[in-house]
Amino acid sequence: MVLAVDPQVDRLTRRIQATDFDTWKAKVRSVAGCTRPVHLSGRWAIQDAHSGAELASRTGAVMSPCGNRREAVCPACSDRYAADAFHLLRAGLSGGSKDVPERVAETPRLFVTLTAPSFGPVHNRRVSPKSGKTMPCGCGSFHHEHDPARGQPLDPESYDYTGHVLWHAHAGVLWSRFRTYLLRHLAGLVGLRVREIGEHVRVSYAKVAEYQRRGIIHFHAVIRLDGPQGPADPPPAWASTDLLSEAVRTASRAVSVTGCDRDGNPHVLGWGEQIDVRPIKAANASQVENEHGEITDDRLASYVAKYATKGTSTSEAVDKPIRSQGHLDLLEINPHHRRIIQTAWNLGAPAACQDCHPHGEHTPDGCPCQQRATCATCGGCGQTPGPLEHLNLRRWAHMLAFRGHFLSKSKHYSTTFTRIRADRRQYRHDQVLDELGVGEDEITVVNHWAMTHVGHDSPEETELAEALAHQIRHDRQQRYEQEKRS
Repeated sequence: MVLAVDPQVDRLTRRIQATDFDTWKAKVRSVAGCTRPVHLSGRWAIQDAHSGAELASRTGAVMSPCGNRREAVCPACSDRYAADAFHLLRAGLSGGSKDVPERVAETPRLFVTLTAPSFGPVHNRRVSPKSGKTMPCGCGSFHHEHDPARGQPLDPESYDYTGHVLWHAHAGVLWSRFRTYLLRHLAGLVGLRVREIGEHVRVSYAKVAEYQRRGIIHFHAVIRLDGPQGPADPPPAWASTDLLSEAVRTASRAVSVTGCDRDGNPHVLGWGEQIDVRPIKAANASQVENEHGEITDDRLASYVAKYATKGTSTSEAVDKPIRSQGHLDLLEINPHHRRIIQTAWNLGAPAACQDCHPHGEHTPDGCPCQQRATCATCGGCGQTPGPLEHLNLRRWAHMLAFRGHFLSKSKHYSTTFTRIRADRRQYRHDQVLDELGVGEDEITVVNHWAMTHVGHDSPEETELAEALAHQIRHDRQQRYEQEKRS
């Protein structure tokens, strides 16, 4: 709506004082304060299946949440995603819900962090493990926690940006090979052949990717040993936490992937030297880590789930694909991220058609290829896919070339996002039927909606929606704390 101009009243106040504010607020509250809601226009009705009489209906305009998982884009929807991720992870840790038996809490379980290798020294804030005091950075300075210099290379010119991009592009393959090697090393430790290990145990996992300040990801994974049929099947007696820990450590050191740059130079890519492997114990402790260094279920699920809502950075996320060099030049990001994105963009560039340009690169103006009527190789465009086209580096440059999922799991770890969301929809549907006093087989549901636009109508509405989202989150946290104390 168009707000009347009054120089004595700011625009936020004018929006709050508008006659339709209460209606608008109710719609925004129905989507938990989503900052980019999808506006729909249409009709919903529940009709009697026999007589056709209308039992309940809604007509007009409604809002639907955008569903974006990134906190930098929509805090409300990222909250919902994190909650779904928590239930998915929690079910696989403790069982007793989502068709996962409680006995999974008694199986060997690990919380594993796999890191990326170093591609050059960066500014950091190290803390002494003995005294707890902050140690000086390699530059000689002491960086505070929120110093923007942290994560930036000490010497950008010597930093291996090509290796950084190639590692990100192959991170998914590296994880896949780690899973394969893990089974092989488990088989070797217990004296079984590789093809026989699947008859004794199944490795189930859930992992999330977390961006570090230096623009590289770490993988945090919950790894569990089940019987060959899945969580309902107990693992053999020889399956232990210590055995799984040893297999994880040796497999992570053994696995590698070879990737090549545009000139065909090979880069051997593996995990970093730092690997954290800690056992998970079912306990009612209030901390992620107890005094013995063991991880507990509730806090771990929350700890891991929060990373699934993060982008490339909590403050500098590039949330849309980059379309051109001009688009890249206009990005307001730190120099280190810019170099990573630029390197990914350059590595993913197309190559000049050898038939059209036997002696040089393609030029937009005055290129000899423009004098040719057609070319069977390039179709007349003067370019062919580059040597790294299969990595889709330009498509994923905005994610610093990381092409994987932020949260993934094995088939038998626990439930799925689809199941969780379907359960939520069914719960709300059943609530409506209970209020009407009818059964599922007695009604017909009519749904007809068309999208009109996306987002709020003004920056003031977006700001008010975000404030409402924070209020809803605070109220929910307060209720949760009260329930824990009661």
